[in-house]
Amino acid sequence: MKKATLYLLVISLLLGSSLSVYAQQVNLTLWHIHTNEGAAQYTIQDAIRRFEADYPNVKIEEVQIINDEYKTKLMIAMGANDEPDIFMSWGGGPLETYINAGKVWDMTDALNNEGIYDNFLPVALDLGVVNGRVYGVPIVNMASALVWYRTDIFERFGLEVPTTYSELLDVMEVFNKNNITPFALANANKWTGSMYFMYLVDRVAGPEEFYNAMMRVNGGSFASEGFIKAGEYLQDLVRKGAFPRGFQSMDEDLAQSRNLLYTERAAMYLMGSWAYGTIKAENDSMLEHLDFFVFPGIDGGKGDPSNLVGTPGDNYFSIAQKSAHKEYAAKFLGYLSDDTAAQMLIDNGHIPPFGSNIGERISDPMMQKIYGAVSGSDTVQLWYDQSLPPELAQVHLDTTQALFGLEMTPEEAAKTMEEAAKRYHNEK
Repeated sequence: MKKATLYLLVISLLLGSSLSVYAQQVNLTLWHIHTNEGAAQYTIQDAIRRFEADYPNVKIEEVQIINDEYKTKLMIAMGANDEPDIFMSWGGGPLETYINAGKVWDMTDALNNEGIYDNFLPVALDLGVVNGRVYGVPIVNMASALVWYRTDIFERFGLEVPTTYSELLDVMEVFNKNNITPFALANANKWTGSMYFMYLVDRVAGPEEFYNAMMRVNGGSFASEGFIKAGEYLQDLVRKGAFPRGFQSMDEDLAQSRNLLYTERAAMYLMGSWAYGTIKAENDSMLEHLDFFVFPGIDGGKGDPSNLVGTPGDNYFSIAQKSAHKEYAAKFLGYLSDDTAAQMLIDNGHIPPFGSNIGERISDPMMQKIYGAVSGSDTVQLWYDQSLPPELAQVHLDTTQALFGLEMTPEEAAKTMEEAAKRYHNEK
């Protein structure tokens, strides 16, 4: 009897020890930029609630940091070896810098083990992949800069959608002759004009031109012929009357560009795909006359005309190499990218870069077309001002605006950007 009691006591202690280990409290820290209510914030917080309900021994501390401060705070944390378990970036070059510094966990095998690797759209996953290994997964939204246009104005003058840059110039000439501004642009904000420059660099020299200059590899330089040529094309657009009078002082946030479109004083509008939702909210009657096309290719240029500027995944969530609980962090990424998260994003006007049958689940025809353009693109170039560190991003925005104002030559703008890059990277 005493032996039986002793056996039961030992078994009880062993079980208690096992359960204690299994239920060990785990704390994960998550950093992101979604401080405002909306699709991204709702989806992240819902994923946290669902994950913590399934894993009651895990607590995720969500830290929201405003966009303008985020890059700097993350860089400081990385330098102090105090990075969070899970953090977001915009993928591409800046993420690769942290990868090269040994700060980011290779999650490829974990994603496969969790059965979530195939959740992600390949073109969206690309910005989180280095040498075939996954270090960041796309979450939140697929967005791209598209040329929105008024179909009724095109029809009035018997115009077809331009498929080449020379055809675009021909269309512009027709509009100018009829006192219609070709492109609505409010460039006081600077990032609005940056979209034109990014597309021109891609169409002239291909996506490698920016990557090589940003990463300082393969002889890349912001003073290369590709950047200079793009500046020449940009200033040619200005001189050909592509934009409204006073566009350098017009404010995008005040809808000064879109009002030209609404009142038929402008025919086209290069803007992110979020413009569809904005126009729908501001002037839904115009939707019957609204469509888009992809910025056309340049004859003899190296860039594929299907290439887009934008973000195929918006935010890329990574796991720190130093995290003590990588397995739980990887499981949480599954909640951030499952069908529940995808549907929540769709319901709130976003196009998720993950999930099953996304195209079929989007009921809005225009949203379906946007999804088709992004998913069918060979390359999506992340916005320069998000790809670059803050110091260089500002130089890019300033020099691009100066190009629009004809205040700098393309050579001067390119040289200024390259010199800033050399200073930043401590190059002679």
